[in-house]
Amino acid sequence: MKWKDWEPFYRRILQEMGYSIREDKRAAEILRTLLLEGDEYILKEELRAILGKKAYIFGAGPSLEVALNEFDFLDGTLIAADGATTALLDAEIVPDIIVTDLDGRIPDIKLANDRGSFLVVHAHGDNIHKLTSYVPIFSRILGTTQTEPLDVIYNFGGFTDGDRAAFLAEELGARKITLVGFDFGDIVGRWSKPSLKRHSPIWETKKKKFSFAQELLKWLEKNGRARIEYLTPGP
Repeated sequence: MKWKDWEPFYRRILQEMGYSIREDKRAAEILRTLLLEGDEYILKEELRAILGKKAYIFGAGPSLEVALNEFDFLDGTLIAADGATTALLDAEIVPDIIVTDLDGRIPDIKLANDRGSFLVVHAHGDNIHKLTSYVPIFSRILGTTQTEPLDVIYNFGGFTDGDRAAFLAEELGARKITLVGFDFGDIVGRWSKPSLKRHSPIWETKKKKFSFAQELLKWLEKNGRARIEYLTPGP
């Protein structure tokens, strides 16, 4: 997704979610500085080299646990959306890539990173304190933003960790993207936030995020090159 295509979505998100473009830009600059100072940043070409033509993207919906028990995912690149990392590690799966705004369980993200996962860390105005606290402890990081990209900070499109992961996979050359645990229902998976001990009824902010994520994924289905499918486990 080019900036000209993303900007109208972004402007709507700013308005409907009440975000600050100034703070988003500040977060991107801070992430850029942290990555350059720590010398642990990677460029998209390095991720493209590990991404196959088939990618599985794991969201944190309630169906994720069932899917991990029912299917194997040996024939593609495994991309975890933030909190889904915890569910994958519980299933003894280490994702190839984790797409995160640092909202998931940091010890699990760190463990996966230490075991070889690449990180795609997203900067926005509400997670600046997490960027400064946690980015220095990680390695092999590609930085992203939801405002205009910088030299080592990318914007491939997408809003939530899950749909941003899909846009990332499309950008890096995947031709089939399978979405796992993308339920978009009235129940939020317990891996979505560390504070959740069990699946939870959806709250209003999350409902708005789900709506944008669904709209963006439909845009990608229509305009991208990759074939997108949803994996639905049995009852």
